[in-house]
Amino acid sequence: MKIRPTTDQDHEVFLDTLHTAFGLFPETPAEDGGGVWWSAFEMERGLLALAEDGRPVGTAASYSFELTLPGGALVPVGGVTAVGVLPSHRRRGVLGAMMRHQLTELRARGDLLSVLLASEATIYGRFGYGPATFTQRLTVPRRRAALAVPRARGTADGADTGSIEVLRRADCAKVLEEVYDRYRRAQPGALSRPHRWWALRAGQPPIAPAPRHVAVHRDADGIPDGYVSYAVGDDRTLTADETIATDDAVFTALARFVLEHDLVSTVVLKHVPPEHPLRLQLADLRAGEVGSPDDWLWVRLLDVPGALTARGWFSDGELVLDVDDPFLGEHGRYLLTVRDGKAECVPTDREPDLSLDVRDLGAVYLGGTAPSTLVRAGHVRAHRPGAAVLADALFRGDRTPHCLHWF
Repeated sequence: MKIRPTTDQDHEVFLDTLHTAFGLFPETPAEDGGGVWWSAFEMERGLLALAEDGRPVGTAASYSFELTLPGGALVPVGGVTAVGVLPSHRRRGVLGAMMRHQLTELRARGDLLSVLLASEATIYGRFGYGPATFTQRLTVPRRRAALAVPRARGTADGADTGSIEVLRRADCAKVLEEVYDRYRRAQPGALSRPHRWWALRAGQPPIAPAPRHVAVHRDADGIPDGYVSYAVGDDRTLTADETIATDDAVFTALARFVLEHDLVSTVVLKHVPPEHPLRLQLADLRAGEVGSPDDWLWVRLLDVPGALTARGWFSDGELVLDVDDPFLGEHGRYLLTVRDGKAECVPTDREPDLSLDVRDLGAVYLGGTAPSTLVRAGHVRAHRPGAAVLADALFRGDRTPHCLHWF
């Protein structure tokens, strides 16, 4: 078997192999080549696995994104996508070979991290990826969707003074792109959406050209600072694909807008961050049915010291991490020292405080999973009393990480 990088000339064979691997048929793109989910593929970042006779039997690719870390740092990451192996060649090591080749290439580019959305939860852990962000849907019957009056003193003084306007997606594409970019730069766990995604209408709504209404929120000065993309189905269920807001007040205003929509029986908000207060804002607490949290962004560290020193920190302390990377056959022990929001991470021979797999380091990296939870689950070993508590304090982020972008 041979693995080679792809070029633009491989576009059709890459797509054919990928769709065959999943038993699908490609959609027909628009005349400009856009409007389908793969429109924004970067073919120079793709891989083809070839059988001995030269036939393509597997695909893998990555996008060039920026990831927002706790503390606000932006780092380039490879967004792994389009991973597939023909049914006739599964269980032959094709996937593992492509993953190893891809991780080597991403490291060579200088990426500290690799990220992906897992089609199945059992696949990518063995390659060193851990679930780092979660999302959930909130379903509310329209007749029980009233929001409560805020009880905190002074809350009324900060009530929303903006406005909401319903626009056609084609008329507000630039606004959506600008608002999303402001949002993702402040939200840990969020990924960038390069301009080519918007221009080619790649991915899912509201980027994709599927029919959607878009409610755009503007502040008191008329500056757009949030939006919600939604559609009403034949069963009168309003589904909000994506709610983007630069602060909680804007999110509440947009949520109120869809919850109060006329001639609707049910409202579904597909991507509500874990621990978001919206359910507690309902006058009827039991009206909101919260779906089970879905894993979303999976993170894989490619450079442990580099990744740990890139993010911001919100407690001081020292921790010795013994990190095993069985897929790449690597092992390292690192002294993590955090002072005044910044970290140093250097190799050490000191006794470890925590022993963990690189996948578990990926899971806790953005602050979405507490190290103590993985200790209790039997995945991380704490070598001394208090080590897990200290790790919880160190890895905690300033905000719950959340990712909306589908790729």
